[in-house]
Amino acid sequence: MSGAPGVNRVALVTGGSRRIGRAIATHLHAIGFDIALHYHHSADSAQALAAELCATRPDSCRLFQADLADATQLDELANALLARYPAIHLLVNNASRFLPTPVASCSPAQFDALLGANLRGPYFLVQGLLPAMRSGDASVVNILDVHMEFPLQDFNVYGATKAGLAALTRSLAVELGPDIRVNGIAPGAILWPEGDDSYDAAMREKTLRQTPLKRLGEPLDIARTVGFLATDAPFITGQVITVDGGRSLVS
Repeated sequence: MSGAPGVNRVALVTGGSRRIGRAIATHLHAIGFDIALHYHHSADSAQALAAELCATRPDSCRLFQADLADATQLDELANALLARYPAIHLLVNNASRFLPTPVASCSPAQFDALLGANLRGPYFLVQGLLPAMRSGDASVVNILDVHMEFPLQDFNVYGATKAGLAALTRSLAVELGPDIRVNGIAPGAILWPEGDDSYDAAMREKTLRQTPLKRLGEPLDIARTVGFLATDAPFITGQVITVDGGRSLVS
């Protein structure tokens, strides 16, 4: 897969060093993209993945570190990407914060942290990268969450930021067409959250019981959907694809 002769297309994957982000970056690399791999704290994981990808295709993965909730760091990230790549063909807004915010105790700092990482960051990253995404075949894929439609107890701000990102997906599809397509993916139960008791054993059992396919999905399910939207869906924009094993169909 190439843009100019001899030049691979470039995909920026935010939060790409671990979990679903890692699967997305690995799959996109396998289908021909060079990867701009963003991370915040997970330097060791990012370096290991970059080494793995570059071992199969030299100089095919570059690392970029930033806190996307920090406006200054986000500007520096966009400028570094523009300096490195004349064209960016795919932006996957995968990086996200996930934490409980019961309305009785949520602090302004918690609210702002979720808003910054999950909504403001993706918005201004799109804005910052526009000069490199006007090729006519670029796209943005926003990673959302089924909980934007089916609220998770005590995660009200998280759900609101993902609902906002879904609305932004539709609005930007209208505003940025025809040059840039913008779509979203709403994962269901793919990986259980880390270090959180909102999905205890009883909740996990209930979730699987109410999922028609009766199992967790895999990170590759999301990665393949990103690949489809990026490479095989030239007439799809402004849409959200739910990947949840049918869970959202069951009341």
